[in-house]
Amino acid sequence: MESTARRFYLGNSTASRRVDCGRLFFIIAGLSLLTCAGSAQSVVSRADSRQTAISLEQQGKFGEAESAWCSYLSAHPSSFEAYAHLGLLEARQEHYPDAVRFYRKALAIGPAIPGLRLDLGLALFKEGQIQQALAEFEPLFKSAPAASAERQRLLILIGMCHYGLRQYSQAAPYLKEVADKDPTNLPILMALAHSYLWSKQYQQVLDTYREILLLNAESAEADMLAGEASDELKDYSGAVAQFRAAEKADPHMPDVHFGLGYLLWTKRRYPEAVPEFEAELENDPNHAQALTYLGDSNLQLGHPEIAAPLLEKAIRIDPTIELAHLDLGIVDANAGRPNDALREFQIASRIAPNDVDVHWHLGRLYRQMGKKDAARAEFDKARSITQAADTALINKMKPRPESQIPGR
Repeated sequence: MESTARRFYLGNSTASRRVDCGRLFFIIAGLSLLTCAGSAQSVVSRADSRQTAISLEQQGKFGEAESAWCSYLSAHPSSFEAYAHLGLLEARQEHYPDAVRFYRKALAIGPAIPGLRLDLGLALFKEGQIQQALAEFEPLFKSAPAASAERQRLLILIGMCHYGLRQYSQAAPYLKEVADKDPTNLPILMALAHSYLWSKQYQQVLDTYREILLLNAESAEADMLAGEASDELKDYSGAVAQFRAAEKADPHMPDVHFGLGYLLWTKRRYPEAVPEFEAELENDPNHAQALTYLGDSNLQLGHPEIAAPLLEKAIRIDPTIELAHLDLGIVDANAGRPNDALREFQIASRIAPNDVDVHWHLGRLYRQMGKKDAARAEFDKARSITQAADTALINKMKPRPESQIPGR
């Protein structure tokens, strides 16, 4: 059996993207204070157009306020206040690239304006420029007074920047400090648990899980995290129990049935795994990995006629799934279609060149086709590969390697 560590990471169903992006926006939204507006409004009025712009802004008439500030700028081209307010107006309308542009102009004129650099960082974050946002937040954090509200905000911002950049080991200490000071902040606790999981701090996942349960005793997402951590700690029965609890809490949670099905599949409990994969497909008919593992389970149970269409659909959705190609090759070989089988095995070999199973099946097929030298070469490859047996669920439930930055 192929090493399961290389086959799949669960982000295929988009659940991980929803978790990351949703959590980033939810947590950061509460910090969008745009503090420069408050300091700017305390400046003594220099012209009626300025006061008109501020009044329109306070009434929520953003378009008119923007025109008023632009009019004011025509008479006062070096006004950092006008640029700061224009940045604020663009940010409130979620026009983050424009907000960034105005904030940078304001900073170029008045680099010491209180709160403006924080607002620039927030706009950069929401635009999706997380690395640039982090570069704005870190100097502010270093100079923030201990135990201040500003420091607490920056702890969250820096922690979530690292989280958004998938720098989970760097995110965890910031998020842990926030959680210690505010143990009722469920979104932060969930982000912390994910950070621990994806930085392989599995016992800390379980510790955080217990804290989450105090706030939400029926959190399916937390149960799944605990299940992944338990699997990493080689507690198979505990992992299964956690996923069953997650199913009970929310049977429509993305990937919850797949996670349990996969755990059962790793122990060759195929009759029990099949209904779990089927349940996942009821929630998401295009879940390519559920299709693949349902197909593989049926193949293992001697039902190639059921397996084949499932595997074919999985490949149409995601042609990079090695197991689906391998299994289709096996179906074709057993059905007397050697050329089709060869094509599928060769694709699987390109996707996972170090999979012993692929080389073994290729060797058998070449031998049946009378290609003795090619068969010998594949068997030699199979013997030479040292393959670690890693069936950890976390390797199936990591996010995709594509960007999950908000706004992308």
